[in-house]
Parts: sequence; structure tokens; C-alpha cells
Amino acid sequence: MKRSTRRGLQALGTALILAAASAWLVVAWLHNPSRGLPRTFALQTGSLDNWQSFGGTWNVTHGAMRNDSDERGAKILTGSRYWKNYSIEADMELLGAEGDAGLIVRSSDEQTGVDAYKGYYAGLRGRESQISTDDSLILGKAGYEYTEFQHIPLPDGVVPFRWYHLKLLVYGCHIVASVTWPLHSGRTYTTSAVDPHCYTHGRVGLRSYASGGVWKNIRVLPATKSDMEKMLAVPPPPPLPPGKRTPPPPIATTEPPAPNLTTINRLRLMPAGSSRATTIRGVVIATAPRLYIEDSTGGAAVDASKAIPLKIGDEVQATGLVSPGTFSPVLRHAIVRLLWASTPIPPVFATSSQAATGAFDATFVEVRGLLQSKSYNRAHALVLHLRAGQQTFQALLYGEQAASLYEKLKPGSLLAVQGVCVVDPLYTHNLTPFALLLRSGGDLDILHGPPWWTPQHLIELTIAVFLLLFFIQYLHSRMEHWRMRAVLDERGRLAHEMHDTLAQSFAGIGFQLEALRNQLPSDGDACRHLNIARDLVRYSHEEARRNVASLRPEFLASLGLVAALKRFADGRLTVGKVQVLAEGNDDALTLPPGLADTLFRIGQEAIANAVRHAHPSVIAIYLHIVNGTVEFVVQDDGIGFDQSTATTGFGLEGMRRRAEMISARFNINSSSENGTTVMVHASLPPSLTWKTVLLYTWTHLKELLLHGFDHAAKDSHPYSR
Repeated sequence: MKRSTRRGLQALGTALILAAASAWLVVAWLHNPSRGLPRTFALQTGSLDNWQSFGGTWNVTHGAMRNDSDERGAKILTGSRYWKNYSIEADMELLGAEGDAGLIVRSSDEQTGVDAYKGYYAGLRGRESQISTDDSLILGKAGYEYTEFQHIPLPDGVVPFRWYHLKLLVYGCHIVASVTWPLHSGRTYTTSAVDPHCYTHGRVGLRSYASGGVWKNIRVLPATKSDMEKMLAVPPPPPLPPGKRTPPPPIATTEPPAPNLTTINRLRLMPAGSSRATTIRGVVIATAPRLYIEDSTGGAAVDASKAIPLKIGDEVQATGLVSPGTFSPVLRHAIVRLLWASTPIPPVFATSSQAATGAFDATFVEVRGLLQSKSYNRAHALVLHLRAGQQTFQALLYGEQAASLYEKLKPGSLLAVQGVCVVDPLYTHNLTPFALLLRSGGDLDILHGPPWWTPQHLIELTIAVFLLLFFIQYLHSRMEHWRMRAVLDERGRLAHEMHDTLAQSFAGIGFQLEALRNQLPSDGDACRHLNIARDLVRYSHEEARRNVASLRPEFLASLGLVAALKRFADGRLTVGKVQVLAEGNDDALTLPPGLADTLFRIGQEAIANAVRHAHPSVIAIYLHIVNGTVEFVVQDDGIGFDQSTATTGFGLEGMRRRAEMISARFNINSSSENGTTVMVHASLPPSLTWKTVLLYTWTHLKELLLHGFDHAAKDSHPYSR
């Protein structure tokens, strides 16, 4: 027992040490500041799997990250929170003359909002307003408020829709930023700062403020002190000659003329196919798959005659021919003119029933619903089929980002979807009353995942519970096996002790008594008493030998249960003509030690009772294993006994208790004509396989329902001799 316990504790200690070492290695690997570096982002796949956006309309198009929104402080992050010294660089262009866009390093604690993060930012800033210009490379720190370290004016200005190469490096508490002028590759402008209370680690990201932006060729590399010194050693470029400078774009101070300016809501009253040009003004709410603009009275679709670069939130003016439509107008053959950059308008919250009426057609709305299914249509758009109450609707997402969202969306999830509400059959295909056109993956928010009580999860939980219960039972059976093995080891030790002490002492006493008897006359009283003492010693010696033989576990393990009981019976039947029959199949040799020992003890008691009280001529021992059930029978043809007599005996009560210890059924049938039959039915512990798990569960439930209540009635007769 002590050796088994010691081995178990040693195994447990080793497992705990290995588990602790493995956990430490995993934590060290996760916290490694160099894990994942260097890293180049393959945006050609169109996937945003490892990016997390906060505001904006981020998507991947033609191998570049793009934000078409003028939202203030839109950002998207990726990478490890434990990166320390590294640099990020990218080619970048602004999508507007105002605002700024750039790179973020060592970011943490991000939230949606302006400067709602902790980290460092470097970017290119164009105009600050319609009446002033900045055109600078800026470097600053964000901690839920923005602190600008440096800004370097660029002599040639910051021109929208033109590529710049921006690089930002952090090493220790040093932050260095540089921009390379695209028309003159040798002209690199650098700025730097030292933050005494610096952020030490964090993720990388992209950010724009009051202007959209495009980023490509994004790379993150580990940085050393020499890399920092190399950036700082770049000398400032000389001034450009006057002929090389690009004049800044003109600043619009007056609005262009607006012929026949009207509100969108009034376009519904105009006749279809009107030849009169009509002008509307509004904010861009979607650019794909169609241009939609919205003012304070409603929204409209615009079919522009000439494509111009527009962003979400731009204030535009459109002039064209009106098609009123059933719920919202369409402006065809329109000439669209950009007035100025503005702020994206927030969505109007609407229920699915309200949106189904068409009152919000061509309007930017937010609707919540449960995801029923997902698919792709012929236009390669991701189609989400949603339900809110009894109302069904669709949400469509075009572009390369749809593939990355497909696996994240699970049926049964509650989604908050922001998009342009449309009732056009071109998008609904007459399957639902309305559909929402999503502008990017950021317009879709998973409020919570599918409930855990789905049929599949309930089935998995049931299987897991059964597996856990079976594992507990298996572990309990193994512990019982170890306990029985310890008991058998202790019995073996006692057997050896009895053999070496008690049995040898009886043998020595017998020799001494025999020697003393040989020295006395054979006809005296002393000799007669010595003969009686010698016989008692011999009998005790034989009993000690039999007990030693029965206690030794190798005696049972080497012979098997049936052969061991036959040898025991033969040892008891020293006189008389009693035939012992033994029968058992080969599987009996593989019985678990605890079960074999218990059946052996029951068989010993049954044979001893038959020899002492029944005076049989035949004792039969049967052991068969059929379908995992052990059938053990000890039968004699003796005089039997009357079972109706209420008797209690220690031996038979012990047999009954031993049978209960192995959860076996124990029966005794006895009569004066047929003798006595002792029957034990026990189950073998199942092997840990899928088949045995299901079979054992079904068998256990069936036995409990069919036979669990009549065992006591069948085993109600006591038996003693």
C-alpha cells in the first residue's frame, strides 16, 4: 500500500511539474516581445481576420487597407500586445484635403472614440480647416487625450490622392517618424521625441482623423538601437527650387451654384422621366454597390454619369433626372460634385417591422436580428438571413472582406447591423421585404453568440456528462483495483510471516513432542497425553499451512479461480469419498484481482459449509463468463436445509456482504432432495471505448428500471449452518 501510494504521489508530482513547466513555457511564448516579428501583411487575400477595428468603414480592396469614412479617430489594430521595440512602415495616401492619417505603435486599452487608446501616433496632416493649412508630418502621444510632440511642415504640402512612404519606430522611450516625398525619393523628413513616461509595449495600427485613407505594403520589423540611430542620421533635405514645387490645391470659399435645389423627400412627388434637371444636396452614406446620399428628409440612390472618388461622410451635390420610385427616388445620369468633407451621419435605429414598411428606404439605419443562415449570391456578396420576431430580412456585404467574416458569424447569434435600407427587388429578390447594404465589416456587430442550449450543444453536453461519469466510475474502479492489490500484497506478507513463524513453530513443537514421547513408556498416562498434544499440534500445523496457502495471492493468480477452489476442496476432503467437479472457461483466468479474490472467499465458505454440514457425495464448481457477466456456482448434493427457518449465520452473512461489495447478485437455493446451490452473478468492469460507454450506459439504465427494485425480494432468505 505504501509503495503504491508513493508511486502515485511521485507520478502526480511529476505531472504537476510538467504541467507547470508547460504553462510557464506557453506564457513565456505568449509574452515574448519578438513573437510574430518580422511581419508583412498579405492584404491581397482580402481578409481582416487578425485586425480589430474601432470606428470607420475598414475594408481590403486590391491589396490595400482602406477607410472611406471621414469619422474622427477611426482606427484598426493588429499584432501582439507584448511587442516592445519595433518599427512599422507603409505606403499611404489621404482621401481628403483635410484631416490626417497615419500609423499607431505600442497601442493598448483601445476603445471607439477620438484618441480613445494608449499609444503613439505619427501621420500626415493636410488642412486643419477651410481657411488654414498645416501640411505637416506630426508625431504625438494618445492617452484618451492627444499630446503632440513634434510637427514638421512639408515644403511641398500634403496632397490628397498621392502616395507617401511613412515609417514609425520605437526603441525604449525614443519615438522616431519619417516620411519620404514620393516625387523626390531622396527627400526624407524625420522627426523624433523622447517620452520619459513612455508606454513600453503594445500593438500596431492604422488611424485616420476627419479624412479617409489608404495603406499598402505594411511591414512590422524588430528594431535595434542602430536602426534608430540610422533614421536619426538622415539629414534634412535642402529646399526645393521654385520650379519644382507643387502648388497646393485651391480652397473653396464659396459654394457652387445649385439650379433647382430641392430636398430628397420632395422628389417623390415629381413625375417619372422628368426632363427637368433637379439638384439635391446630402451626405454620402454608401459608395458601393451603389451611391446613396441622405439629407434631413430622406435618402436617394444616385446613378452618376461619371465616377469620382468619394468617401463616407462627404457633402456632395448631385444634379440629374428623377425616377420617383415607390418609396424613395433615384437620380439618374447625375453629375456629382464634391462640396467638402464632413462627418459621417449616425444610423437611425429602427425595428424590422418599421423598416419593412419602406419608410426608411435609402436611409442609413441600424436593425437588430438573429442570424438564421448565411450564403453567397451570384454577385459574390455575403448574404445574411436574419429574423427579428416574426419579421425576416437580409443583410448584404460586398467586397473581399465578406470571406473573412463568413466563418466568424454563427447561426443563432444576435447581430446589430448598420446599412442602407433598400426595398428594391434587385437586392431582396422578393424573398424578404427589405435588405440592408453593409458598407464594411465594421457595420456588423455581434452582440452575443448563439445560445448554448441549441440541440447540438445539448447533445454534446449529454455525451460529455456521460463520458465524465464513466471516467469517474473507471477511476473509482481503478482505485478499488489498487486498494485490492494492496490488500492482496498485505495478505501475501502475512502468509509469509505465518509460514516463517507460526507454521515453523508448530513444526518445531511437533518434533519436540515426538522426541519426548519416544523417551516415555507407551502405556502410561503421560504418553497418552503427549499423543493428544502431538495430534493437536499436527492439526494446527495443517490449518496454518492451509491458511498460508489461501492467503498467498500468487496461489490464486497462478492457478486461476476454479483450480484454486478445487485444490482447496481437495485439501478439505482428507477422508471419505466425495467427488469434486470443476468447470470454467479460459476467460476466467483474466478476472480482475478484486473480483477473483471475493469469489474465491465466497467459494471457500460454500465448500467449507458443504463439507462440515451437508455430507455430500459430489461438490461441483462452475465459473463462466458470458457477455461481460460472471456466473459463479458452488453446488452440492448433500442433505440441504430448510430455508423457511429464520436463521442467521456469520459465514453466510459474510458471503452475502462480500457479494454486495462487488455489486453482485447473491442467491441460495437449498432442499433436502436437491442439496444446496450458491449462485453469484457479477459484472466485469467495462473497457474504456466508445462502444462500451454506450453499451454500459444503456445496460445500467435498463437494469435499474427493470430489475432495480426486486433484488431485495429475491435475496431475502438467510442461510446458516
